[in-house]
Amino acid sequence: MKLSKFKFDLPNNLISSHPAENRDESRLMVLHRDTGEIEHKTFKDIVGYFNEGDLLVGNDTMVFPARLYGRKEKTGAKIEVFLLRELNAEMHLWDVLVDPARKIRVGNKLYFGDGDLVAEVIDNTTSRGRTIRFLFDGDSESFSKVVESLGETPLPKYIKRKIEPSDKERFQTIYAKNKGAVSAPTAGMHFTKQLLKRLQIKGVDMSFITLHIGLGTFRQVDVEDLTKHKMDSENFVVGSECVSMVNKAIDNKKRVCAVGTTTMRALESAVSAGNRLKEKDGWTDKFIFPPYDFKICSAMITNFHMPESTLLMMAAAFGGYDYVMNAYSVAKKEKYKFLTYGDAMLII
Repeated sequence: MKLSKFKFDLPNNLISSHPAENRDESRLMVLHRDTGEIEHKTFKDIVGYFNEGDLLVGNDTMVFPARLYGRKEKTGAKIEVFLLRELNAEMHLWDVLVDPARKIRVGNKLYFGDGDLVAEVIDNTTSRGRTIRFLFDGDSESFSKVVESLGETPLPKYIKRKIEPSDKERFQTIYAKNKGAVSAPTAGMHFTKQLLKRLQIKGVDMSFITLHIGLGTFRQVDVEDLTKHKMDSENFVVGSECVSMVNKAIDNKKRVCAVGTTTMRALESAVSAGNRLKEKDGWTDKFIFPPYDFKICSAMITNFHMPESTLLMMAAAFGGYDYVMNAYSVAKKEKYKFLTYGDAMLII
């Protein structure tokens, strides 16, 4: 499969810069993957597509305020540091992206807030990547609190407006609990407590994996031959409770639905030889694109994605390339909203 097969024109007016007023009132496109039939609904209507014993699996990672603004020592030049991954908690060593990259060199000291936090650049990793050490005496918890107070919600750069206080809550699922993501699992952001309650009353269960989303999920694919693309690794956990709930649903011939591409990646990265889910705690660089034989899920909820993105490729692998690309054409005609704060698609 070639990269150019996933090219389409995405007008700016279809990129949502704010979420729907109520999470579960986003629009929902339902795509039937056996026929290609499309239905137009509201997200809260999703209850009608699940029955007693069916299982939803969500990603309970929590976004932390990964974007820090500061200044360089001596010159006082403004800089931006985007925290990607903690390399050593004791030493407060982090893998980061910096801007402007050409001005931030090994040995530079960077100041955040009123000198509340100071970091030293230890190494260059890529053109924009650096390893930095925060010169901080406290433990991990105290460090987290300082980052929480100084950092900004890491909304994607294509959302051009200023960050608003409400973004801290809205760029997060209501069930987020394990801190470590630099982007939200967006499909899960449509769920409300009331909606989960309605599903529960109907006998639909929910279980969770944790996959800490890095920026690699959104990295542009720059090879035409998709077999040559390498995904960045992301840390994930599939625990015993999730394993038993998923395998029970499969045994009972019930529907297992991945809430989002990150959940799907985690589940497909933890498949046993007998096509059952197994416990796993580690890293995954699994890249799913058509054709692909999904082992665990029979349904998937996902947002509308960027052209040529690995997220679109996974959706096409699950729903069928022709059906999904046709659904995207329909979504554009019907003015569905795309990307992070956009509308959702249920593929069943």
